[in-house]
Amino acid sequence: MSMTRRGILKGLAAAPFVSAAGALLTPTVAEAATIDAGQFALTSRSGNSYGEFADLTAGLAAKLPTVDAAAVIAATNRNATHLGSAPGTVEAFSTGFTWDGGDQAVEYWIPQGVTTSADAYGDGLYPSGGSKKVVLVSWYFETDPDGDGVDEYAVDKGIRLTFVDYTTASTPTYRHVLLVEPVRTGSGEYSFNPIRKHAGGIMWYGDLLYVVDTYKGLRVFDLNTLLTVATGVDVCGLHTDGNYYGYGYQYVLPQSHAYDNAGKYLRYTTIGLDRAGTPDSLVISEYSTSGTVSYTDGAFSGTGVATTTPKVVRWNLDYTDRLPASLTASEAVTVAQQKIQGVVSRGSKHYLSVSAGPSTKGALRTFDSGASSATTVCDLGIGCEDLSYHSSAAAGWAYSESVIWNVSEYAGKRYVYAVHADGS
Repeated sequence: MSMTRRGILKGLAAAPFVSAAGALLTPTVAEAATIDAGQFALTSRSGNSYGEFADLTAGLAAKLPTVDAAAVIAATNRNATHLGSAPGTVEAFSTGFTWDGGDQAVEYWIPQGVTTSADAYGDGLYPSGGSKKVVLVSWYFETDPDGDGVDEYAVDKGIRLTFVDYTTASTPTYRHVLLVEPVRTGSGEYSFNPIRKHAGGIMWYGDLLYVVDTYKGLRVFDLNTLLTVATGVDVCGLHTDGNYYGYGYQYVLPQSHAYDNAGKYLRYTTIGLDRAGTPDSLVISEYSTSGTVSYTDGAFSGTGVATTTPKVVRWNLDYTDRLPASLTASEAVTVAQQKIQGVVSRGSKHYLSVSAGPSTKGALRTFDSGASSATTVCDLGIGCEDLSYHSSAAAGWAYSESVIWNVSEYAGKRYVYAVHADGS
């Protein structure tokens, strides 16, 4: 029996890189080169086969109460635990938290992406003009947690998003919501489906949340419009009893837009926001097990392979509407680095989180565009994933120096934490 999509990736990621002689190899030196950015492009999409996202969501909103992200943040219902010191192998620790016992141990929901209100707005507070300090984390559902090729859970529940109120760092609280795609049923009723994707990276910009879709591009969600649904029945969408459900979660967040890959193949593994230049920009990086990216494990959108060396690709953003300013990339660099799980950039300086399986520490590495190699900034936790840069210039939520947030994925070792960006 074939393994699930994540089971395959997990098995590859967990396997140590061993030489022909059987010795465990250390991470290779990352070499970088600038390549033609014009070969990477997106196309804007405002709907799906059921209609325009806006119309579908309006149809749902006519039947269900709507709230915004601020209301969800004000209604957190779980307690996180503040980290007073560095967890595990983490160096250059600044701050962080861990989940409650259930979310620390759950095997089928696995955390991946991280972004904060310091991405959303320059002062670090949410909503605009508000006072909340917020961390967002994405999780994907794994039907085959042990990777044995047999599904322990019959239904893939897709992606959930966690709103963490970190305003009082000593007592953080949080709430999960389900990400959904608005659709219509066979009889034409408004409904929604779970989004069965990996959600390896997320970026919060204004009131928009960007989520990577590994093979296709970017999904966008408007945090001004969440739907309040019934609880108590473990289904998603319009049920036969006439109620709407979201697998037990009180709120669902419907997709509002999409940007599909339209240029050369790109593996949308993770995403980061760069506020260091003008205009602001987003960057995408690619995961590979050996330093060579595979484009044969899924239905990739695009026009063919540019290079199989992992890349960091940049798109400029329009601050006024929080959307891409151009659908053509403005920068592209290759970096011969295996197991990239996260990326953030500050101008020509790029940071990568690099993983090493379920029992070995990860690393924060950095390189400059056009540089010949990358260097290690500090050790990260086991199972390190996405990154989010938090500038010390975020006046409303400032640290004494800039930090980079990271999230770790493995059960029992799940932490959300920030390290000093300079590794000190």
